[in-house]
Order: sequence, then structure tokens, then C-alpha cells
Amino acid sequence: MSLNNIIKNLPNKPGVYQYYNTEGIILYVGKAKNLKKRVTSYFTKNHENGKTAILVRQIADIKIIVVETEIEALLLENNLIKKYQPKYNILLKDDKTYPWICIKNERFPRIFSTRNIIRDGSEYFGPYASVRMMNTILDLIRQLYPIRNCNYNLSEENIANEKFKVCLEYHIGNCKGPCIDEQSEDDYNTSINEIKNIIKGNINSVTKHLKPLMKEYADKLQFEKAQQIKEKIETLENYQSKSVVVSPTINDVDVFSIISDEKYGFVNYLKVINGAIIQGHTIELKKKLDETDDELLQIGIAELRVRFDSESKEVIVPFKPDLADENIKFTVPQRGDKKQLLDLSERNAKYFRLERNKQKANVNPTKHSDRILERMQKDLRMPVKPVHIECFDNSNIQGTNPVAACVVFKDAKPSKRDYRHFNIKTVEGPDDFASMEEVVYRRYKRLLDEDEPLPQLIIIDGGKGQLSSALKSLDKLNLRGKITIIGIAKKLEEIYFPGDSIPLYIDKKSESLKVIQYLRNEAHRFGITHHRNKRSKAAITSELDKIEGIGFKTAQQLLWKFKSVARIKKATLKELETAVNKQRAKIVFDHFSND
Repeated sequence: MSLNNIIKNLPNKPGVYQYYNTEGIILYVGKAKNLKKRVTSYFTKNHENGKTAILVRQIADIKIIVVETEIEALLLENNLIKKYQPKYNILLKDDKTYPWICIKNERFPRIFSTRNIIRDGSEYFGPYASVRMMNTILDLIRQLYPIRNCNYNLSEENIANEKFKVCLEYHIGNCKGPCIDEQSEDDYNTSINEIKNIIKGNINSVTKHLKPLMKEYADKLQFEKAQQIKEKIETLENYQSKSVVVSPTINDVDVFSIISDEKYGFVNYLKVINGAIIQGHTIELKKKLDETDDELLQIGIAELRVRFDSESKEVIVPFKPDLADENIKFTVPQRGDKKQLLDLSERNAKYFRLERNKQKANVNPTKHSDRILERMQKDLRMPVKPVHIECFDNSNIQGTNPVAACVVFKDAKPSKRDYRHFNIKTVEGPDDFASMEEVVYRRYKRLLDEDEPLPQLIIIDGGKGQLSSALKSLDKLNLRGKITIIGIAKKLEEIYFPGDSIPLYIDKKSESLKVIQYLRNEAHRFGITHHRNKRSKAAITSELDKIEGIGFKTAQQLLWKFKSVARIKKATLKELETAVNKQRAKIVFDHFSND
């Protein structure tokens, strides 16, 4: 059957679609709330994303699976992607095997950590991204409840036949001896049920059960047992106080946030029970077809809710996903405790991305800088990556001692040996535009004369006026169009291009803008330092250059010692000799004595 016929006969129902090539290899798996509309859109739209266009050209066959709801479609899509790992689907970057807490399916169940899930009816809780958190919970359980850790088969028959002897754990009070029938199965299972509630974060329900029991023992004058339960309650409350408590009114909710860049999405998940965060995890999703944040968030929700076995009825999200399910309430908070939870989740996602980028930079610095430069090339619409960038800044205060600075970045990092200062030579007075024209001309005239490599990007610290002045110099040198040049206005971080009066606003979180800001700030710092030194020299010479035989260095030494010219005038000859040699000290002393 041809593709057209397949598409014509698709149902208007939710489901999953699978694209195959001529060799029968699965290329892509997607979900849709309306299969016919979604699949048809691939073949009727002009795709801006190149990979999508390539995918469509390779499709030779389409298979679908119809389901009842969007949630079912999302879960099925997630499972099929994991199973087949199609070339054009998002990659779920999560290759670690995280540990679980297992409650074994047996009489007198054991409780232990494991990384292998065996489908034998045992209960598994997790997975725990933090092994430390899991061990904290296990330590709490062992502290509160004497649970066996042996692997004996504690069948009724074996216990009745007295097959076992108690071990050291019994003698030190860590086990009540069910192996020799000193603990009933009902008593043991009561502890197991309380432990399940602790693992799930329902600590309040455990303490509510324990408090009346403590009172009952106290009323019966069984003070030792009452004290043991009191200690359990205190341990539980202390453990709960160390959890990240948000608000006791928020009970059993999932929190999801999404941040993304041009290649990856990061979905963070927080689990909140009785106002405390009991679980947190972030996954990295590698984009394949320029997927939207909505698509990434849906995949993250499906994956993490299944992984952590969550059945929460309320899900807090940054925006309502295009996902309908009558069993889930999606909440997009604007203020209050839930908004704080969402902000916390987003901070965790950002921290995860920052750490992942640092790791990548350490492992492969070249790849890290290439990624930043590719982003800049795309944001600034450049024909090539800006491997070599130069930024100019003018510096003058109240029109005195005008100077300019040029800083150079290579591979998105400062190349300080290539930094240059410029003293303005042809411009009189505070004229930033003319000064910019002069230094840009001098810089690139020299590079051309010395046959040195030119930058791919020039950044002018200033708006349209400074940019126009710099362009005049490029025109004189016949370099216009050969180098990308932009101006950055400080107030709103507006990016100006030649001949375009409408500025470009780059996303404030973008690495492109951060690199541009770094260049601008570095040029400003470098220029101000030079300007300050020049002003200092000018201030010295204005007072001391009248003294014949005294140079700048001597004047500077005197000022370092006496802090001002006024104090130099009042100094005795002996005092002057402590700063400079006797000959120069006498010249200065005689000069001011004759004034």
C-alpha cells in the first residue's frame, strides 16, 4: 500500500505511529492525540528543520497502534523508543543503574538495597539517584525496627521443626528471632507496613499510629515499652525535619520543570509527600528533530512517573502540556508554595545542566567551545563560527586622556597576549564616534599590513552611532561584508547590525549573550585600567614635570612615599632622601624651597 493510501486511512484517534525506511528499519516513533492529523502534517508542511526533511524523505512505511487516551499513547511511545532506539528520536541520556529498596516477597520479608529488579512479587521502591539518601532511609529503618537480615527460609514447617538457631543480630537486639518463633508473623508484618509508609514518605501516618500506642503502654505502666516507642517517634520526627519541607498543606504531588538549549533538554522531577521533598531526579534528553519544550516535558513526565512508580493525582508544571488525562490535574502555579516548588525544580535542572556542561568541558574542551561558537553563529546569523572575536571600547572621563581598548577572544576564551591599548591621536576632545573610527582603522590597517589573521566577529561597545563609525573604517579598508560586525548597547543589551535600525534581543540565558557580555566587560576593564594609569601619569606630570632633572619614575616614587604633592612640598631633605637618591632629593627640595 502506498504512503498516500496509508495516510488517508489513518483514524482520528490517539495512538502511536512508527516510521520505517525501505529496509524495514524503524526511523522514528511518535505519539498523537489525533493520528491522522499528526502524521499528515509531516507530509504537507515545509520543514525548517533539516533533519525532519531528511526523515520524511526516508519514510517508506507507516505503522500505528491505536490506544484509548493520550497518556496511554505517551507511555507506549516512551516504551517503544527505549526498545528500538530509533535514529531520529530523542535520546534519553541516563545510562546509570540506580539502586532500589526491595521488600522481599517471603514470610518475614527482608529489606535491602539492590540494582537488579526480579519480578517475583517483591516490592521495589525507588530508584534512588542519591545512594546516600537511600542508605539514610535504610539506617533509619534498622534503627527503628528489628528486621531480620538472614536468608533463611522461614516457613512454618522449618520454624516448627526448629531448624534454625539465633545469630548475633538477635543477641544484640537487631532481630526479635522469628526463626525460633519468638516473633509472630502479624507483629513482623505490622513493622513492614510502617516501614513501607516511611519509604513512601508518609511519616505522619506512622507517628499517628505510634503515639496512641505509646500512651497505651504508659497507662498500663509498661514504661520501658512506652519509652522505646517515644524514641522511635523522636527519631522519625528528627528525620522528617531534615527533609526539605515545603508546606504541610501540599500532599502527594509531582513537580516537573524543563530547561533546554539547541541540543538538549533537562527535565527535573521532585516528589512531595506531606509537605516534604522525598525524591528528586533530573534526566537529559538529546534532541533529534528540534523538539519543543512541550514535547520534551511530556517525555520526561512519562519516563519519570513510570520509573518512580508515581500515581500522584496532581502534577505541578511550568506550563500545561498538550496532554489530556482525566486522572491527572496539571497545575501551573503563579505564586505561593507551589510556585516556590516549581522554582526549586527549575534551579535543580539548571544546576544539573551546569554540572553536565562542566564535565563535558573538562573531558573535551574543544567540543565545549565548539558548541558555544555554533550557538553564536546561529544567534548572530553568521556564515562561519566566530573562532576569533575582537571587541572595542572607548574610555574617557570628562574628556581627558581619551584611550581605547581592544580585547581578543579565541575559541570563546580570552587571549590576553593579543589585547591592545590605543592612545587616541587624531581626535581632539571627547568624541567617541571619531575615536572609534580611528582605533578600528588603525587596528585592521596594521593586521592587513602585517598579513595577520582577521577576526570573524567584531563587537563594538555602543549603539548605532559607534557601529556606524567603525563601519567607516572597514569601508576604507575594503573589509565590509568580509567580517561580521555588531554593536551592543549597554542599557537593554540590544544587538545592532549594520543597516538595520531594529535591534536583536538575544535570550538573556543564552551562552551567546554571556560571551558577548564577557567580551564587553573585559574590554571595559582593560580600557579603564589603561585610562586610570594615563590619568595618574598626567596628574603627576602636571605638578612635578616642571622640575628639571626629575622624570616620571622619580615623581611616581615620591608620590608612593608621600601620597600627595602637598606633602612633598612640606618634606625635609632627609625625608625626601628616604624615597629617592640624594641628588634627586636635593633637586626637589631646592625647587620647592624657592617657590
